Amino acid sequence: MDESKIIEIDGSFGEGGGAIIRLSAAFSILFNQPIRIKNIRANRPNPGLRTQHLLGLKTLAELTNSQLSDCKVGTKEITFLPNKKVKDNIQVNIGTAASIGLLLQPLLIASLGFKKPEKIELFLSGGGTFGKWAPSLNYLQKVTFPLFRNSGLDIKVQIQRHGMYPKGGAKVNCKIYPSTQELKPIDITELGNIDLIQGEIIITNDLRRPRDNIGAKIRKSIHQKIRTNLKIPTDIKYEWVNSSSSGVGLSLWAKSDSGAIISTGTLLGEKNLSSEKLGSIAANELLKYINNEIPVDNYLSDQLIPLMAYVKKPSRIKVLEITSHTKTNLELIKKFQERDYKVIKEKSGHIIEYL
Repeated sequence: MDESKIIEIDGSFGEGGGAIIRLSAAFSILFNQPIRIKNIRANRPNPGLRTQHLLGLKTLAELTNSQLSDCKVGTKEITFLPNKKVKDNIQVNIGTAASIGLLLQPLLIASLGFKKPEKIELFLSGGGTFGKWAPSLNYLQKVTFPLFRNSGLDIKVQIQRHGMYPKGGAKVNCKIYPSTQELKPIDITELGNIDLIQGEIIITNDLRRPRDNIGAKIRKSIHQKIRTNLKIPTDIKYEWVNSSSSGVGLSLWAKSDSGAIISTGTLLGEKNLSSEKLGSIAANELLKYINNEIPVDNYLSDQLIPLMAYVKKPSRIKVLEITSHTKTNLELIKKFQERDYKVIKEKSGHIIEYL
């Protein structure tokens, strides 16, 4: 291997977390560039790879027959040599509550460049469908995946069992259908009109109480907050599920006539957080985007950057703020391709544009 062709990446730059590892490996495959990541999570309390990162790298390498250097929990430097001999199915066993949403992220980015097989199927056992600082599967299903589908990459997820921290224990089937045609660009700069706010609340069965319906309380709080501020109806559903650990997770989203889908991202219940307060937090998060006429939420923006950068034609999105993850994405992609982007400050929010 020609060492001069390896892209060197400092794992401590930008937000310096796991996103750099996931994105770098995905870009390595997408742009067919070997990489070496040094100083992995160097500024974090527990530097080096964690179980979540290790699992993601090994899964990506297995799916694509890529070469990953020997690594384990705590490893601070890895080399990844990409391949695109993609398998049509793999079984992924997750022994922790590692986020399935984060595990899927690099696989989806890499899949933007796949032409075959026609269908890739992932069977995931274990892990979490909800987790802190991670996109839940219902958020991905309702917000991220539809926008990827509009560009040409179709992803379908079937949740057979939910998993919560700390035990996980989810069972999930994911199917990826690579695009057979050139991917379409994204242009989401206008919020447009919203005529319905939707949501899903997932609650584990062990939290059922005869006179204390958590789901109903959260839903009522959301509805009251939205009704007070906007004349938009709500359709919030709650579902009781079996899981190895207790938990409450929710997402709100709203589709507009401009093609935008805004969301609260993923919110979790906590011991000292009342149902009413959780509902109010969720409603306020969505109202923040609606009141500022922002069509792409903070959690979605960094997920769309790889798609925008890879699609050949110009793409644009409008966001409320440039998050640390978005900054990391924008700078990281520059190591793999020569393509200009612009960030334009507006009265409310910013336009991110790939030329």
